[in-house]
Amino acid sequence: MSGKFWSRLIVALATSVLATTAAVASDYPERPITMVVTFSAGGSSDVLARAVANALSQGLGKSVVVENRPGAGGHIGAEIVSRARPDGYTILFGTNGTLGIGPAIYKNLRYNPAKDLVPVGILHKLPLMLIVQNNIPANNLQEFIAYAKAHPGKLTFASAGVGTASHLSGELLKEAAGIEILHVPYKGGGGAAPDLLAGNVSMMIETIPTALPFVANKQLRALGVTTRERSPTAPEVPTFAEQGLKDFDVTAWTGLFVPAGTPPEIIARLNAETLKIAQSPDYVAQIKKMGTDVATSSPEEFRKFVDTDVARWTEVVKRSGAQID
Repeated sequence: MSGKFWSRLIVALATSVLATTAAVASDYPERPITMVVTFSAGGSSDVLARAVANALSQGLGKSVVVENRPGAGGHIGAEIVSRARPDGYTILFGTNGTLGIGPAIYKNLRYNPAKDLVPVGILHKLPLMLIVQNNIPANNLQEFIAYAKAHPGKLTFASAGVGTASHLSGELLKEAAGIEILHVPYKGGGGAAPDLLAGNVSMMIETIPTALPFVANKQLRALGVTTRERSPTAPEVPTFAEQGLKDFDVTAWTGLFVPAGTPPEIIARLNAETLKIAQSPDYVAQIKKMGTDVATSSPEEFRKFVDTDVARWTEVVKRSGAQID
């Protein structure tokens, strides 16, 4: 057969594939979408994800169903999504703990976050808050540090899992303050709360949506927030920097990801919906009540943001010596 025949056949096949992809994207979604949340129910990730799922459902015209798949600092759920069919019906509610810190701290992940997941758009930015049991004799960060130094190895800190923001923030605090506190990982912030309330662990650096209700009910005491500026939701709580740890600055984030190979048209549709919900007064008010800021980006901007975050946490991990096989 002539070269012209094969050339025409290739062009025809390519045109057919493009047309099919465009048709699929234009009809998307035709059925409910599963949003995988990599931490247990009740934690800040779960609470925020359910607000997002509800808002996206309205814009997409199909239900976005939350599925909690906790464990391994969020990597069990992230790996599940990375191996899912790239058709837009399995999406990931990703966090900086899993996808910003995780690649820096886990040596042998069974998937490659940078290659196997595609960023859709950032959703939120939020500060973390140091909360302690009421029986800890400290009313501010400096008193807590002094108490920890006077009782080396006695205190413990909970986290939402190994390699999460709450874990590495605790490691940063240990390094910056020169104190020894034992790490106790859980499957999400919601899983840690009962033990913290029961006095089985001493403290936790957790995102404000999870921490603040316990502080408001006087079940736990807030000693500081991790961001450069005070949180508008809890303006009475000083920052770590104000209390002597001048370079301490940690902000958590969340965002949407899809499996690699997902059609660009579907990624664009999902990103458009993230931009749309960020303009909803009801959604924004709901998120702000949780002590969280709504954020937006293009997929390309979010990719650069994630890459920068991974690079930053890689340096932190090197200094702390924390690593997971």
